[in-house]
Amino acid sequence: MEHPDLAHLGAVLAAAGAVLLLAGRGRLMVLGGLVVLSLGEAALLGSANGSGALDRLASPAGVVAAVFALGALAVAAALMVARPGWVPVIVLVAAPLRPPISFQSSGGFPLSIATNGQLGRLLPLYFVLAAAVLAMIWRSLGSRSGQAAVRALPRVVALPAAAFAGLACLSLVWADELQPAVELLAYFTVPFALLLAVLARSPFPDWAPRTMARAAIGLGALFAVIGLYQAVTRNLFFFAPNLEVSNANSSFFRVTSLFGDPSLYGRHVVLAMAVLLVCLALQRIDLRLGIGLLVVLWLGLFFSYSQSSMVALVSVTLAVGFATGGPQVRKLVVGGLAVVLLLVVGFLASVEIRGESLRRETSDRTQRIQDTARVIKEEPVIGVGIGNQAQASRRLSGRDRPTPNFVSHATPLTVAAELGVIGLAAYAWLLVGGARAILGVWRLEPGLGLALGACLLALFVHALFYSGFLEDPLTWVVLAVAAGQLTWTRRDDGVHRRGREPAAA
Repeated sequence: MEHPDLAHLGAVLAAAGAVLLLAGRGRLMVLGGLVVLSLGEAALLGSANGSGALDRLASPAGVVAAVFALGALAVAAALMVARPGWVPVIVLVAAPLRPPISFQSSGGFPLSIATNGQLGRLLPLYFVLAAAVLAMIWRSLGSRSGQAAVRALPRVVALPAAAFAGLACLSLVWADELQPAVELLAYFTVPFALLLAVLARSPFPDWAPRTMARAAIGLGALFAVIGLYQAVTRNLFFFAPNLEVSNANSSFFRVTSLFGDPSLYGRHVVLAMAVLLVCLALQRIDLRLGIGLLVVLWLGLFFSYSQSSMVALVSVTLAVGFATGGPQVRKLVVGGLAVVLLLVVGFLASVEIRGESLRRETSDRTQRIQDTARVIKEEPVIGVGIGNQAQASRRLSGRDRPTPNFVSHATPLTVAAELGVIGLAAYAWLLVGGARAILGVWRLEPGLGLALGACLLALFVHALFYSGFLEDPLTWVVLAVAAGQLTWTRRDDGVHRRGREPAAA
């Protein structure tokens, strides 16, 4: 870390900016929060990169790239000003994409193509967010649309989101390792706080739920088709080194589609299936088309061999059945849930009876839980700082293994280790607030509310067994759509249209 003091300053500024931007009311507080958050983000990036990034931009190639990027950004922002209702759809499409582009650390053109199966950062999402911010600022300065562009977010989402983002940023101050903390804040926490604040203040016209549902299902189908192609050809586009070794030494071949990990690929397919299941249950889609898409998505998911994704899919299926079915269906769902729980208990008991290793049977999950529990015990109140769970677990275990092997793969445990009991309470508050907001959307527009609830459940359950609930932009997209729908519906005509259906697909 070249400039630790700058990192501390950036974290404090980012915390203040996130609170103002998310919980603020009125043009002055929202735009002021945006400025402070931007300064914090710039300080965080500067603390890690120093003057290297500026030196690259000052080169002839860097100037050309910067001019081109600014021109494209201006065009995108102008389009979003002219068609603000498309912002949620564009964000949804850009959110999962991570093109294999890396930043050069030496001279020459600042961008290059990543190699060896690596993926880049969320550059499409960052670009769309930057354009959406410029569009929001422009609209906020207008006479007619100004108040709508900076309308207050529902407190049920705004307050817990502001509390969690603020605490996460401040935790860098007491983190032992600044580099992973800066990485997590600069590329995930701060941009996603911005995503929630901007997307929730976007317009949500009546056609938006249908279009977003189509985009979600279409993306999932695209990912699944690519995954099936990889299963047939046994050729992966992107992959982690450990997956390459695993596929070479196992009897089954795990695919990743456009992602670097089978479980991340599986998560996105499950999200598409969640939306599709809601559409089928509410008869918002032709039955033959829906079943065909479901088959494609299921086959694509199968070849990921992702157990966490399968558990998330079962949870969503049971939840959608319970929410939309009659008394008999609900009894079957409860019975099915009981059977699943019995199977899990039976499996765990059989491991002990057979005398086999629970650690091996759970793919090292139990050992990761034990290592994370040591961290929680050492710093139970405020944690070891954001991004530091894996490093702290490795230090306390005394084992000389790569740091990624100590990632907890369970979001509640990671939050408790990095942010302590206070952070765990903020995380629970965020979950409850998000659920309450989605319940409010369901009362207004049942189809959309159920789809959002199914997606949030899928993300939450998946993250109990694999990392990424808070680091997945789609989590914040779900919360933003719920918050935006509540405020936009009221602003539209002041009527709670309980009977209006969103025609989700």
